[in-house]
Amino acid sequence: MSKITTELLLERAVPRSTRLRKIETLNLSKLQLKTGDLDPRLFSRLRHLQKLDLSDNLLDKFPNSLTLPDLRVLNCNNNKLEDVTALKQFPLLEELTYENNVYLTLNDDYKVMFLLENLRLLNGKDITKLANHVRHVNSRKLTSKVTAHWEKFFRDQLPEKHTAEQAKSIKKKFLKSVQTNVVYGPSSLSEFTRWRVKMIAEEFLSSSLDLEINSDTEPENKTDESEEESTESPREAPEEVEQVGDVSSYISNVKVKPRKRKRNRSKSGAGNKRSKSQADTEEEEEAEDVSAEPLHFLQCHSKGNSREDFKTQLWSCVFEPVLDSGARKDPIVSSSKTVATCGGESVCLIDCETGTVLKKYKVATEEFFSVAWTTLTMVISDSRKKAHNILAAAGRRGIVKLIHVAADFCYGEIKAHKKPIATVCFSPTQETHLFTASYDKRIALWDIGIPDCDYNFKASQLLVLEAVSIPLRIALVPPCTEQYLLAGCEGGCFAWNIKLDKGQKSRPFEAIFQFPDDESMTTSHRVDGLAFLNDDVVVSKSSKPGCIYLWSWSRSFDAKEKGCQRTVSAVILAELEWSTTDMSYLTLSTCPAKEYVFCGDEKGSVWMYNLSNYTTAWGSAKGKRSERRISPTQVLKWPELRLNGEQPPEILVNNVVSDPAFTYLVVLTSVNITAIWKKP
Repeated sequence: MSKITTELLLERAVPRSTRLRKIETLNLSKLQLKTGDLDPRLFSRLRHLQKLDLSDNLLDKFPNSLTLPDLRVLNCNNNKLEDVTALKQFPLLEELTYENNVYLTLNDDYKVMFLLENLRLLNGKDITKLANHVRHVNSRKLTSKVTAHWEKFFRDQLPEKHTAEQAKSIKKKFLKSVQTNVVYGPSSLSEFTRWRVKMIAEEFLSSSLDLEINSDTEPENKTDESEEESTESPREAPEEVEQVGDVSSYISNVKVKPRKRKRNRSKSGAGNKRSKSQADTEEEEEAEDVSAEPLHFLQCHSKGNSREDFKTQLWSCVFEPVLDSGARKDPIVSSSKTVATCGGESVCLIDCETGTVLKKYKVATEEFFSVAWTTLTMVISDSRKKAHNILAAAGRRGIVKLIHVAADFCYGEIKAHKKPIATVCFSPTQETHLFTASYDKRIALWDIGIPDCDYNFKASQLLVLEAVSIPLRIALVPPCTEQYLLAGCEGGCFAWNIKLDKGQKSRPFEAIFQFPDDESMTTSHRVDGLAFLNDDVVVSKSSKPGCIYLWSWSRSFDAKEKGCQRTVSAVILAELEWSTTDMSYLTLSTCPAKEYVFCGDEKGSVWMYNLSNYTTAWGSAKGKRSERRISPTQVLKWPELRLNGEQPPEILVNNVVSDPAFTYLVVLTSVNITAIWKKP
């Protein structure tokens, strides 16, 4: 690794020099320099440096005190820069280039235009006119909006004689609210707008109201946003996918009455759809109260960013995996606080702790039904490799969008099906293998490939699994994720052999499972909920009202192997008491590490089942079926929530998912509200 020394600086000067203070042009390109190599003490001696070339290095940011007071031209092409705000230390900068820094976006272009008043050329383009607009017109508009937001919502909240604690509280609320609700300009610039709004709001509080901003205010969340090309933008944009940022509305007037589900050991009438708890197992201990509390209610999938949209259905959510390979081995720490959600024309990335919408990707002609994560080890430059999280999103158009989240770039798409895609999932062992289940009654296995440093990639279809009805939910069988796939379909529950060494590319199902139906067994029912609780226990929900089945994959499939028949009876381990609604497509999920099952209902409630007292018995060879239905450990009731001053008439919980550690619970609804609950 090349280290910067006085001798190196003198040697790389153009022309070569004998004194640091005489250097006006310096070429430090292609030296594999990292940020720590830029020693401020050494650079402070370059008092007359006007042109600096740092291209083709490994810089991820600039130190804040390089002290180059006369710098006019800076080249940072082909680095790993993630932020540009430190460039404000070069106030005389006139020409700046930082192309091929994958993490920089259109929003960073606007930031440097605002911060550097003498900047004329950015990435080779004259930005004089646009920069003047950003510095003056844009700032006036935002200042007006920030002031109006204070006057309308916060002025009356601050008493004329207020305490320091009251001032601190109102400052924090105002800064959060104003960054969320003040919107101006194209949606692709929302991260720049939030950055400026925060800056303006802090100046407003400090100067107009004499409220100084303490260092304990919430730090800025950098959101690298994908781009939408402006007529004067120095950067081009990817097609169709745009970054909208935090345009979510926080729903107000929330009153929460947490209720623990009471046990009722008496039998309830089968015909009463409003009946409460049914009989529970006598040996079950009193369930713990998980005491999950509502944290955020977000309206971030609105069509056209309309705050009046309470009709967009939200369908799928999944937590982002942690990139640290060591952490990924432990399921408890294998995800971050960031969750991807989809519904309507958009996919959102949300920080569950803060409720911030970090990124929003939108395709105006799409309706997204499913999202899934994988981690690809990509070659970034000079044959170096780095792991990156890739998000796949699919829906009504039958197209899979592949999004490099850190780079904020939709780098490709796969035209997987001619009909809508109901759900997608990645193989946990083959990082490039993606399953897509479609309304064309087929499940396809794709190898999405690994994009090169220019985002070129090649996708190929490896398998087609033929279904007799539309597949709604799919799950890879945990002990053998490369051999069997299970699917809940409109016409039943099916299994396929997906082993790639069989040679047959198009395959029929190997087994269809029968479930109890009144007094008999049937295969003909809709299975709209499907997940594995552990390596053997399957949780499935069918069209039979009021019931969720737990059954053994191994014992059920072993019966198929012994009998050499495709129709086999599922070996039922237990039934979970659930809502008696006949409403379909309210899916379920599991938290295997904590042995929990979650399922929402037609009233906005979330039913939670802690099954840790049962799994050991079910795992034994002679494990018997629990004779009575297992009641939920707790039912989280939808809080008293007003939308535009009114209670919503009907809230369906389409999906509910926890992170692996069961710290957060994300609830997706039929009324364009994402609810985030947190377990203390």
